[in-house]
Amino acid sequence: MAGETASPLVSAVELDAMLREGGVAVLDATVHFPPARFDGDYRPESGYGGWVSSHIPGSRHVDLLDVFSEREAALHFTRPSTEQLISDLHSSGIEPGATIVIYDQGSITWASRLWWVFRNAGIEARVLDGGLAGWTRRGFALASGDDETHTSASTRWSVTDLGLWVDLPRVASLSSGGEAGTLVCALAPEQYEGTEKTRYSRRGHIPSSVNLSAKSLLDSDSRMLPVEKVLSKSADVLPTATGPVVIYCGGGVSACLTALALIRSGYADVKVYDGSLEEWTADPVLPMVVGSEPGGANPDVRCPRS
Repeated sequence: MAGETASPLVSAVELDAMLREGGVAVLDATVHFPPARFDGDYRPESGYGGWVSSHIPGSRHVDLLDVFSEREAALHFTRPSTEQLISDLHSSGIEPGATIVIYDQGSITWASRLWWVFRNAGIEARVLDGGLAGWTRRGFALASGDDETHTSASTRWSVTDLGLWVDLPRVASLSSGGEAGTLVCALAPEQYEGTEKTRYSRRGHIPSSVNLSAKSLLDSDSRMLPVEKVLSKSADVLPTATGPVVIYCGGGVSACLTALALIRSGYADVKVYDGSLEEWTADPVLPMVVGSEPGGANPDVRCPRS
């Protein structure tokens, strides 16, 4: 593991001071995602209405239903192409060189997703620890209404691709033991074990994957646990990890929160399976495991024919 020089998190107190200095682009990345009422019940909703009701002054809402997510993709919340990412950065009015801080109205999961999209593109951004609730608890000002106007960025962005996403064929190889690495499921234990309703086609987890729930890495105020506690939890499931740590969840969102926690704690080789269970469970050829055990390497795991 190798540490980074700056934390990916920023506190409410730090953000307040940054806003006073100026040059900060604050983004609300909220999406509302009700729990599944039955298997396959998938109902994401825009967080725009919540932003209109209450938001950090000067912030703008970015709707991940179709902004900074590939609009033509077959799967929800797919990472954007380089071209779309640049276009969305421009139209969102985010100037190159701005200090980007992302928050959401919940448990920083959606903020972490956008942070990972930016991270892969080589764009430095930070996540507001504790989200909007943390800002509110500190007594900082709130705004309401849609009276903020943002023009398009004046300068075109230059972005890269750091290869921090993993696709299905490589996950299949990791699951079968074809290459070194550790698959991590970031869903809650009940989802991992298959005892709770799922938004996707089938319950359970990908064979060989271990469980490190994203929500278990937050305290009761949706703030990230201290590094030593994250390391303690990760050591329970990644004691002798070799190769990359590849994280998945249901749709590649909660996985980004676990990824943020591991990066902050010093893990260097961390990647996210973008398609996650939405993609994996859609193909009946690909196996799933129910129960609390990883399931072991499965020689029958193969990438479906293209």
